[in-house]
Amino acid sequence: MRPERVQRPVTTAEWRVLALLVLSVCLNYIDRTSFAAAAPAISAEFQISPSHLGLILSAFFWLYPPFQIVSGWLVDRFDVRWVLGIGFVLWSVVTGLTGFAGSAATLLMIRVALGATESPAYPSYGKIIASTFPENRRGICNSLIEVGNQVGPALATVLGGLVVSAFGWRVLFFSISLVGLLWLPAWIIWGPRRIPRARTVERRGGPSFRDILRQPSAWGTFFGLFAINYVWIFLVTWLPSYLVMERHFSTKMMAIFASVPFWGLAGSTFLCGWLSDRWITRGGTPTVVRKTFTVGGLLFCTCLFLPAVLVRDSTTAIVLLTAACLAFGMTSSNVWTITQTIAGPAVAGKWTGMQNAIGNLAGIVAPWLTGFIVARTGAFYLAFVIVCAFSLAGAASFLFLVGKVEPARWDARLVAIGESKA
Repeated sequence: MRPERVQRPVTTAEWRVLALLVLSVCLNYIDRTSFAAAAPAISAEFQISPSHLGLILSAFFWLYPPFQIVSGWLVDRFDVRWVLGIGFVLWSVVTGLTGFAGSAATLLMIRVALGATESPAYPSYGKIIASTFPENRRGICNSLIEVGNQVGPALATVLGGLVVSAFGWRVLFFSISLVGLLWLPAWIIWGPRRIPRARTVERRGGPSFRDILRQPSAWGTFFGLFAINYVWIFLVTWLPSYLVMERHFSTKMMAIFASVPFWGLAGSTFLCGWLSDRWITRGGTPTVVRKTFTVGGLLFCTCLFLPAVLVRDSTTAIVLLTAACLAFGMTSSNVWTITQTIAGPAVAGKWTGMQNAIGNLAGIVAPWLTGFIVARTGAFYLAFVIVCAFSLAGAASFLFLVGKVEPARWDARLVAIGESKA
């Protein structure tokens, strides 16, 4: 890594690109999580059982993980601006098609297609941030991406619930599809144009997927993200239904109160990203700083989720869930910074794609397993216990499997090639 990339100011053009990325991930998560807000109404219309609802919720992740690897290769080899832009158009169109669904089977197929079309997002973000922003600014960059990630579900829950209550669930999907497409012209005008591509690197033997798999830290980030995503996907897919089914909230109450933890998470993520960068700027090592936030957040989550489901008072439960999400913000603000620092610009796309592929297998497991548990037990208690177990496992992965948070030691020839392209 070149010294000037470690600490330097961020330009106005770079902040503009980051703002567009944050908006894109917010719209991305509105598209994918609005289904959860509409799930009670959809289930009632099509008479879908909890176990079948879990299957439909998990369908998004059937193609999302393998397409992450494809997308990671694409963003390292081609112009990331166009890869992300084309993906954005496709997933917005697929979201609109949800409003035309006439059966549970059609909904399932649309969710599968949405997962495939949304796959370019995170490999693109990883490539752009690793290639553009210095180390002491990546915490705030990634935290802002995660804020968009978390504001999306919050908006999808509160606005989605209100729209569904007033106009029906079909109008919700038509609306968010049209709104999402308004982002595209700004991206075409102001998207990044000088992101390095890895075509020359690959031809001359640059770091490959196999080289990444030889890095012990890669497996720590893979398993760690799987655990983090299990917690996150449980929240975005089942929290609205949990409040309706077990806490007996109305649709309007659910729309308001289910969004509260996500708003808290967004604020915490931004603050923790800023604090982690300040710590590094003042002399903290990336290893100590990034691991402290990532591991500490998961440990605090474990201590708060279980009491949330045990208390009888619904207000107290919302407070505890919000506190758990505040802790989760410590983790989400730094997890991708670890990957970008270790991978470096030359292979950030491929590493991010592989990590997201394995990590998002949790999206297949969490919604289905939760639905299965709720259908069998009639309660969410065991589902929350499993969430806590994964939270602990994620903390262990980042603490013990991930090594120093510093650029990976590739073959010297490959590093030179990667830096010459970056």
